[in-house]
Amino acid sequence: MPPSPACAFFDVDNTLLRGASGFHLAREMYRMKFFSTRDIAWFAGQAIVYGLRGESETRIAAIRARALTTMAGRRQSEILAIGELIYERELEPRIFAGTRALIDEHLAAGDQVWLITATPHEIGDLLARKVGARGAVATVAEVVDDVYTGRLVGDLMHAERKALAVVEIAERTGVDLADCFAYGDSINDAPMLTRVGHPTTINPDRALRRLARKQDWPIVRMR
Repeated sequence: MPPSPACAFFDVDNTLLRGASGFHLAREMYRMKFFSTRDIAWFAGQAIVYGLRGESETRIAAIRARALTTMAGRRQSEILAIGELIYERELEPRIFAGTRALIDEHLAAGDQVWLITATPHEIGDLLARKVGARGAVATVAEVVDDVYTGRLVGDLMHAERKALAVVEIAERTGVDLADCFAYGDSINDAPMLTRVGHPTTINPDRALRRLARKQDWPIVRMR
């Protein structure tokens, strides 16, 4: 690794942990009667397709719209409590040991670790705290007086927005992007990966795997 200071940027779903982290939050919300059976069946179907085919702009937009509609009127404090509840049971067992080892390696080297993810920031912040990351840049749902409004703050943290977040963090912390690392699984992580000097693909989808071979980026399989 190059001398610090440097940052290491990690995607979450299928990079830090197996599957879609937001699905496990949704399933627990269903158990607590936040969602209907139809809602959870729809989210489960999307999680299965994600596992088989990876991300797509259309699918992510559909999930975002349905989730925001479902969350409107709910209290953020309830969601934060559910996140803590599901971490040990659902999320921690799905964290790839190899990715966790990479995070620990960066932390030992004195690097800043950041999670850059389209998942809700309530989950992103929770995971960042649990793995020792400096923080998470994630998708933010608007909250007024502890109640979700059903609208986003800014854009979905996805594709080019991830790249912009990486650049902003580097500028704010005074690190050289040429010394930084990024890890992702989807072709939608490509903008983030191309911004750093040390990109690595983890469990890449077909399109990202093709790009990684073309660019001679490392391809890592985590199980």
